[in-house]
Parts: sequence; structure tokens; C-alpha cells
Amino acid sequence: MVSMARPSRTISWKTPTMNHTLDTLAEELKDLQLATFDYDFAWKLGCIMQAHATARSLPAAITVAHGTDVVFALLMPGATPDNTDWAARKRSVAHRFHRSSLAMRLEAEQGGFDFNSRFRLPESDFVASGGGFPLILRGGTLIGTVGVSGLPDLEDHLLVTNALRELLTVDR
Repeated sequence: MVSMARPSRTISWKTPTMNHTLDTLAEELKDLQLATFDYDFAWKLGCIMQAHATARSLPAAITVAHGTDVVFALLMPGATPDNTDWAARKRSVAHRFHRSSLAMRLEAEQGGFDFNSRFRLPESDFVASGGGFPLILRGGTLIGTVGVSGLPDLEDHLLVTNALRELLTVDR
């Protein structure tokens, strides 16, 4: 009998913002602004996230939207339709606030308030949990969002931001 070790499901790469604060997340958002956005960019971004998820056997739902229209969607093995719903709720937060859903979670935690109650948002459509990220053009125009769900929320966030960093490094 052959024993096959399962790859680690923990995202182990390091980033400049491993210790997430509202300040580091705001800086990250500036650093990850895009020069341009088209469906080819969305496809490449989704494929990079898929490659990272595949390499680590991560059960994630991965979505990229232009405006509110989903232009890339993938459900990795082990992820469920519930993860797709969570990714959409995280994208809704990023779209509404032009900030990452992780930043909104930290703001609510540090402010001592319930996110959905404070902003009068239905829990069925919005969740302040890492994994939603706005795609913003240089100059500040929101062009789309990314949503990932299926991992601990900090890892969902890292899957998005590491893929964006990788793609922006290649495209620059």
C-alpha cells in the first residue's frame, strides 16, 4: 500500500501585511491599484488564484467581478455552494465600501459594533469577513471586486492579495 501525504492546506507565504491593521490594509489597497482592467486581466487573476489553491489543495470558491457581473467563477474540490454565497457577500462589502472585507471586519471589531447593524445591511447579502477585495484603478475608480471563501478569512484575503501582487509584478 502506498501512502500519499496530503499537501498542507495552510497558506504559508509571507507578505508585507501579515500583521493586518487598518493602516496596513489601507496601504495594501493603494499598492494594489490597477493601471487597467479587462476580462483578460480578470481571467489571469482567477487562474493565478486557482493555481495557488490547486498547489495547496485549498477548498475555495473564487470569483472575480467586473462591476457586479461575475466574469470568473470557480469552485475548487472540497468547497461547497455555501462558499460561493460567502464569496458573493464578501464581494458585496468590497463593492459597497471600496475597501477589503477584512478591513471592514477589523473596523467593526475595533469600533465595538456589529457591522451589519451599523450599516443596516442584510446578513444574507453582506459579511465583513476577509476574502472580498475591491479592484480599483489608479485614480480611485472602482472597476470590480474579487471574492474568495472556504478558508479561514485571513487566508481568503491572502489568496486574493498574493495573486494580485503576482499579476501586477508580471504586468508592470
